[in-house]
Amino acid sequence: MKTIMLCAICSVSSGNCSEDCGYCTQSAGVQTSIEKYKIKTPEQVVAEAKIAAANHALGFCLVTSGARLNDKKTEDIARIARAVSKEVPQLMLIACNGMASEEQLRELKNAGVFSYNHNLETSREFFPKICTTHNWDDRWQTNLNAKRVGLMLCCGGIYGLGESEADRISFRADLKKLEPFSSPINFFIPHSALRVRQTKLTPDEALKIIRDTKAALPDTRVMIAGGREAVLGKRQYEIFDHGVSAVVIGDYLTTKGEESSRDIAEFKKMGFQFAQKCH
Repeated sequence: MKTIMLCAICSVSSGNCSEDCGYCTQSAGVQTSIEKYKIKTPEQVVAEAKIAAANHALGFCLVTSGARLNDKKTEDIARIARAVSKEVPQLMLIACNGMASEEQLRELKNAGVFSYNHNLETSREFFPKICTTHNWDDRWQTNLNAKRVGLMLCCGGIYGLGESEADRISFRADLKKLEPFSSPINFFIPHSALRVRQTKLTPDEALKIIRDTKAALPDTRVMIAGGREAVLGKRQYEIFDHGVSAVVIGDYLTTKGEESSRDIAEFKKMGFQFAQKCH
């Protein structure tokens, strides 16, 4: 029987980010109607974790807005991680909290976090065209820091920002150097308030990106994340024919996802069982 890994996202804090990433609706300089809040309580996050586990998720990602961890945010995420680990111990905790030092990442690991998610987003060459408030090398360093403290890596990026095919090849070559445990693929969804102005990728383009990613990262779990429904539409379940072995279910950070019940029914219909351990 075929196995896929399901992951769910918990947006622990939202909006008011000082960075100018041209693809992100959480940037403070972007006027959107997204919900904004500083940080959820451990009880709120535990409640979401229980729903994720009931929906067969193995991975549960604690995501905060903002460019980097600070001491207060590190303490908050560590406290939340301990609460989730106690109440829903079967979940594999992933933290996604921006750039971070070894010391901060070690504290998260000690609190029960298994993997750190920090995407390179795109190639080193193209990154300055989509963000000017921090640089690609800082993202790279955070991934090295995570590896040094023994965290598994969840590292990928976003396609459809106007990058060239050469950018995509360069991006995947750097991902391969990091040897991530999992690599999420996001597809850009246009929004009138965003600085990046690109049309949606076509389903054929998106599926080619998946194939190329799996070819470049044969030992990595290729994960489909944001943009799956919007870009692939009725063809979204073709992803498994092209190398995908992990899927984000439920809602994303600021956009709605497919109904979990529909995804689960479709996955079962296709003969999949759901991973209960990460190795």
